[in-house]
Amino acid sequence: MADQASPSPQDTKGGSSARKSRPKHAATHNGQSRIASPVHPSAGRWPKLRSYAAIDLGTNNCRLLVAKPSSDGFIVTDAFSRVVRLGEGLVETGKISSRAMDRAVAALSICADKLRRRNVTLARSVATEACRRASNGDKFIERVRRETGIALDVITAEEEARLAVLGCHILLEPGEGPALIFDIGGGSTELVLVDTSGSAPEILDWQSAPWGVVSLTESEKFDGDDPVARRKAFAAMRARVTDSFADFAARLPRLDQCDYRLLGTSGTVTTLASLHLKLPQYDRKVIDGLIVPTESMREISTMLAHASPQERADIPCIGRERADLVVGGCAILESILDIWPASRVGVADRGIREGILRSLMSANERSPVR
Repeated sequence: MADQASPSPQDTKGGSSARKSRPKHAATHNGQSRIASPVHPSAGRWPKLRSYAAIDLGTNNCRLLVAKPSSDGFIVTDAFSRVVRLGEGLVETGKISSRAMDRAVAALSICADKLRRRNVTLARSVATEACRRASNGDKFIERVRRETGIALDVITAEEEARLAVLGCHILLEPGEGPALIFDIGGGSTELVLVDTSGSAPEILDWQSAPWGVVSLTESEKFDGDDPVARRKAFAAMRARVTDSFADFAARLPRLDQCDYRLLGTSGTVTTLASLHLKLPQYDRKVIDGLIVPTESMREISTMLAHASPQERADIPCIGRERADLVVGGCAILESILDIWPASRVGVADRGIREGILRSLMSANERSPVR
């Protein structure tokens, strides 16, 4: 679903989905406030820690997290991420191509090897929009099971949205009134309106739009070296996304007494946040939990939409691998900012995998480990 950068094992820690305290603001970075990550006590009191794993096979990326529980969350012991572009060509053909299958199976084989070496007790592996949409999705799922031993669960868009919220909601800024959480994926974008007045977020409304960075990019064919063609294509992308958001936007509340709180999880928002901080290379430690002014996000989005493919590829934190997809992500992000006029955007480098891990641990760590 999402096209996020992979966190390194030593940098990634997960907080409990049932935490009652709100995250506190930590010291500022380049003038922007960050939300402090939860600090975990030593795992020494957990004598025989079970090891859990979550695999998220999206339209663009294959990602794995392996973690062990701590007293208030989990600590990641291994992580893996690879761009597989499973949805490449799906818009035109309606099928997953043989080359895309090969790339995904190769990445999942690495995941399967990590599961064995880490002695994982319980794992859940999910597939999202590409497998939901492809006419040969069942054939691909069976090939993965046969060649890697991994049983992929093709989840619904609603389950995808729920897991994303569960994985990242702890990074929402404190505040009154509903908040909007979004996940810009490769093949779809999930928008979730949540009530945060309780100990855990309650989903009030949600939508899965059929546009992600891969599907939207492939829907608009244009000459990337022609500035006029780039501007027209970006406007067309914006129009497609805005139209797909229309029904959901009409249901959204208008907030008079509360701030519009907004939190995004995806490679689009983490990439733009990296450019906001002018980082020479991606650094999860300063991005996960960052709060960025909306004005800066829009300015960076406009710059990327007008840049040539080579100019985008030359920008640190983008590179050639993301240069063609980031513009589609910008079109989606700007459309979200139009319907939910927040003054700031929260950035999360966490999502479905963390949501899966929390669900697994919640169900299996209730009794003491023996």
